[in-house]
Amino acid sequence: MNPSQTSPLVDADRLAGALVRPGTVWTGVSSVTSTGSTNADLAAAARAGAPSGTVLVSDHQSAGRGRFARVWEAPAGTSLAMSVLLRPPAALPSERWLWLPLVAGLAVAEGIGIGCGPAAEVKWPNDVLIGGRKVCGILCERVDAGEPAAAILGMGLNTTLGEDELPVPTATSLVLAGAEVDPTGVAAAVLAALGRWYTRWLAADDLRAEYAARCSTVGRPVRVEVSRDQVVEGTATGVDDAGRLLVEVAGRVRSFAAGDVVHLR
Repeated sequence: MNPSQTSPLVDADRLAGALVRPGTVWTGVSSVTSTGSTNADLAAAARAGAPSGTVLVSDHQSAGRGRFARVWEAPAGTSLAMSVLLRPPAALPSERWLWLPLVAGLAVAEGIGIGCGPAAEVKWPNDVLIGGRKVCGILCERVDAGEPAAAILGMGLNTTLGEDELPVPTATSLVLAGAEVDPTGVAAAVLAALGRWYTRWLAADDLRAEYAARCSTVGRPVRVEVSRDQVVEGTATGVDDAGRLLVEVAGRVRSFAAGDVVHLR
């Protein structure tokens, strides 16, 4: 991002025109050049009564967070931080919320393909990969404010990071994958896909087969790091109806609702 830039890379009016219409889940769109954390901003908005369907996109985050309170920051203008506020019906069983980061992953993978071309896949539970390298991380948080409670889904998508800017060698960006990036177009494609997948999730569609088909974790040897003291190795066989990863360990299938997954060769 050029230091003199005053307008966000994502055109909020254009994005709203593509998303906010009758029959979609989206109700409002904002875009900024920089913030501390889009998830934190929308969590505050949720506590202030913001409606379901609120979207915030930023060119830069100075206090971006991942799972387990991990902190990360990309150079300004090289990634998109997108967070959405959704309020699933209060009657929905809380265990079904485990599917939300998986739904977001499917949407990002689909949106990348539609918006700029590269084939992407999901890694359980919250990463999107291109060519086995991470291009997007996802963070889902619950805010028990208002009725019903809010789900804040955050997606950090590497757009124009160069090789010398990657946080780790196992990361990548859309540009490094050969894409020409229109930030507004990519954001629109991802969020449109998320609206479709979220609507299907609300309707209780069985998404297990479609998720498994897009998931690079399923069918391969994995190590699941549940905690520092609990590590399990086996073969990932799929996900269950609650979105938990199924891993065959010594002839017995175990399910995991959370954990860091390492793909083993």
